[in-house]
Amino acid sequence: MQLRKTFSPLVAATIFAFGAGSSWAQEVTLKVHHFLSPNATSQKLLLGPWCEKIAKESNNRLKCQIYPAMQLGGTPPQLFDQAKDGVADIIWTVPTYQAGRFIKSEVFELPFMTKTAEGSSRAFWEYMQRNSLDEFKGTKILMAHVHDGAELHFASKQVKVLEDLKGLKVRAPTRIGTRMLTALGATPIQMPAPQAQEAISKGVVDGASLPWEVVPGLKVNEVTKTSTETGPGQRKMSNTIFVVAMNEAKYNSLPADLRKVIDANSGAEASAWAGKVWDSTIVPGRKSATDRGNIVNVLSPAEYQRWEKATENVAQDWIKDVTAKGGDGNKLLDSAKALLNQYDR
Repeated sequence: MQLRKTFSPLVAATIFAFGAGSSWAQEVTLKVHHFLSPNATSQKLLLGPWCEKIAKESNNRLKCQIYPAMQLGGTPPQLFDQAKDGVADIIWTVPTYQAGRFIKSEVFELPFMTKTAEGSSRAFWEYMQRNSLDEFKGTKILMAHVHDGAELHFASKQVKVLEDLKGLKVRAPTRIGTRMLTALGATPIQMPAPQAQEAISKGVVDGASLPWEVVPGLKVNEVTKTSTETGPGQRKMSNTIFVVAMNEAKYNSLPADLRKVIDANSGAEASAWAGKVWDSTIVPGRKSATDRGNIVNVLSPAEYQRWEKATENVAQDWIKDVTAKGGDGNKLLDSAKALLNQYDR
């Protein structure tokens, strides 16, 4: 009995000390959700390595449980709201799958804007900080990037000049992509990237606007015979914006030292790194098509100018849309172009 009386305060003190330090030693598992397969670039080269890095830098107190291919339910256009509403802690998505909601940010999807994903992603991050963070309320944006630039991939049609596109049904990624294809004379059908391969194979569309990055992963190279792209050093015919967004309340609930780890792996440098990842996929993506004997048509300089001129109205219509919602479309477009000229040479 005497031993028990002597020992109890020691045990209590030990328990108290452990409890007092438990918040410091808090471990957090983050639910990370995206719409592509676990073998896609988004997980293998971006989210996976990012999660490993924050785990290492937090001494394994920050961990990720990645849910690919919409395993937490919903559809790709719903991903941003899943982060905002706390269904997922972190998401990677195309915000503009929700047409018209992220109108200021979608300026980077206008035709013939971007050259490299690395430079454009850095420009996009800075543009967002200055002009469009209000479109992402309820989340903390960790990274903002673009892909390696869209090409056109066709089941059988050869597209070398503008006239070859007339009447062709082409998968479009977003509303700006839809407007671009319309301006070029095609008939756009908007759908998320994972649906493109089946749509081509079943003849729902004649082709798709997609970056080289997803061509092998989605097996688009297996259902297409030709592709059309812009030449070296030229701006890509179109692009798509992406964000890695975290539920704001979840971020704020983290201990200060864990927030510091997240912050150290977010921002301009992380966004440029994401872009660099996509740039690295161009050569293998293109090779996956040419190894099968697929033909890649490159726009001549003269033809490039024709396509660029044909799509000028897309930017003008975007300016009108922004102005109608109370923004200064001309000023925002100038801001985006200035940042691209600075970082994406």
